[in-house]
Amino acid sequence: MVVLPRIEPMLATPGPLPARDEHWAFEVKQDGQRAMVYLPADGTVLLRARSGTDITSAYPELAELGSALSQSAVLDAEIVALDPEGRSNFERLQSRMGLTGSPTKAARMAASVPVHLVLFDAVYLGQDSLVRAPYTERRAVLESLELQGAFWSTPSAVTGHGAQALEMTRTAGLEGLIAKRLTSVYEPGVRSRAWIKIRNLQVADVVVGGWVPGRGRLTGLPGAVLVGQPQHGRLRYAGSIGTGWSDKQRAVLAHLLRAAATDTCPFDTPPAVTGARWVLPRLVGEVRYATRTRAGLLRQPTWHRLRPDLTPDDIL
Repeated sequence: MVVLPRIEPMLATPGPLPARDEHWAFEVKQDGQRAMVYLPADGTVLLRARSGTDITSAYPELAELGSALSQSAVLDAEIVALDPEGRSNFERLQSRMGLTGSPTKAARMAASVPVHLVLFDAVYLGQDSLVRAPYTERRAVLESLELQGAFWSTPSAVTGHGAQALEMTRTAGLEGLIAKRLTSVYEPGVRSRAWIKIRNLQVADVVVGGWVPGRGRLTGLPGAVLVGQPQHGRLRYAGSIGTGWSDKQRAVLAHLLRAAATDTCPFDTPPAVTGARWVLPRLVGEVRYATRTRAGLLRQPTWHRLRPDLTPDDIL
């Protein structure tokens, strides 16, 4: 029986396009769920989320990947759900996440909302660790495996031409790029400057600390959420967000907020918001915004998605 080493995913740091892009490779940034893929060459596959949780049973359509290689491997990947235009769509993927305890429902959802596994790194192959090998070598190994199937693929990476690649993603309505230094080793569990995520929009991960009830047709539902970002061990208030949800998403959020209710304000300085209700600071969301004020508040923020794969401790 092959026992594969458990390897934490390497993380990217937000930033601009590198100045000398000939030293970098560029991959399309996917809007999905990170997964480390363990293939022991016995016909099985094990998928672990960024947190280390076993999420294999939530994605039964990926089971056949276990028979795709004749040698054992650990690969880095992103699980996505594609929209009709072939773009990763996190809202579609959310209906697939969290079904590890319900194989029957997972199988039913796989038929209606299939996922696709985007493979982008090889960190272990056969009996050899590749974490100290440069990106170019690991990428060559990954591409040599020729993993292309109905539910998984190895998209190409582009060396140099970062500005053109970013413009391509913007035109195609994609989130952005991941730039990877060609000489970089794989740093398990590290948020590294050797990988840079470049987004077409300003995006931030935030912690929900409170909410304000809606009115009219939104009675009983959140009209806005109050969010913050960790700073020096405290939660600093970053603003109020009242747009970006579908009715279904707002209802789901209402349920989560009620379950997290508390009488104590979690922000280091309580915001002067009339009618605010506080919650335990455990829900993480991703928001898009224009700029920030001098005080650090988000300008024109819009809710993008919940991040059930993150905890407040994961926020940079």
